[in-house]
Amino acid sequence: MTRVFAFAAPLLVAATSLSAQSYPTADTSPEIADLIAAAKQEGAVSSVGMPDSWANWKDSWAQITEHYGLGHFDRDMSSAQELAVFENEGTNGTADIGDVGVEFGPIAVSRDLVQPYKPTTWEQIPAWAKDADGMWAMPYTGTMAFVISSDIETPPSSWADLLEGDYAISLNAVGSGAQDNAAVLAAAIAFGGDETDLMPGVEFFAKLAEQGRIRANAANPATMEQGEIEVAPLWDFNALNYAATVGGDRYTVIIPSDGSVTSGYASVINKNAPHPNAAKLAREYIFSDQGQINLANGYARPIRIDHIELPEETAARVLPSEQYESAKPIDAQTWQENAPRLGQLWQEYVLSAM
Repeated sequence: MTRVFAFAAPLLVAATSLSAQSYPTADTSPEIADLIAAAKQEGAVSSVGMPDSWANWKDSWAQITEHYGLGHFDRDMSSAQELAVFENEGTNGTADIGDVGVEFGPIAVSRDLVQPYKPTTWEQIPAWAKDADGMWAMPYTGTMAFVISSDIETPPSSWADLLEGDYAISLNAVGSGAQDNAAVLAAAIAFGGDETDLMPGVEFFAKLAEQGRIRANAANPATMEQGEIEVAPLWDFNALNYAATVGGDRYTVIIPSDGSVTSGYASVINKNAPHPNAAKLAREYIFSDQGQINLANGYARPIRIDHIELPEETAARVLPSEQYESAKPIDAQTWQENAPRLGQLWQEYVLSAM
């Protein structure tokens, strides 16, 4: 999906002072010294789907330029469009590195569109969040959360609570939108389903539809500011970003206590990257301590959050770890195989009940 969710709140966190240990330098290892030298020789890195406003890529690109002298250019596009660029341009590739929904990682591998690189922090990345051969790896996660209007007298803390309310639940593009698809999967998990058994989630939303409580509108800062959103399932980083953008105490963000799903976005390097060493160095930086802090400053939960120390003001931008105890890591391959069924199931069971 195009980064249409990236209504970034102004970054109030001051740029973190960088130590030699917080990001890759020539002193890190001989291999990294060689990589830096090769990247500087190439002189630039071209990204797709990694705009400044999404997950605070802005700071990482600025720092990569500052430390290594690499020029940078991004073209914003959806995950599918990124892989299409890799494929259609072939050996005349113009893109080096991209950020795609994790379900697109296995697709990129199956189409032979990417090349491997394992950053030096590889062992701190969970197995479920990376390709064993280094073809893709997830820098940050998205866990399905609720953004909840403070006008609701009894706010929900679980999927089960939603059935007891009288407020509207907003979803926009189930069947085609990765975020809304994941909301159905998270509900399925809460009621005993999984990536292969989506019906518990579909049936849950069908009950809400029968109550007349499904609203087909997208939650974003504009609709939230206008008071159009009561409860919406969103990726945690979008929910936190949007709530901060609207400001005040108008919305709260929680992870549902009875089940959720943790997915995310995967770093992919074009097999035909014109600047392959610069792309590998960019991935190295993204998975470094400073690169991970940059993501947290953009409300994205870094994949190495248990291995880095976030500055106090940065830690305030992500939810406490204990909220994630009910969240299940996604099986990217299985989800990629089963998510296409959701459009038909949503039409048959939910839209028909509205």
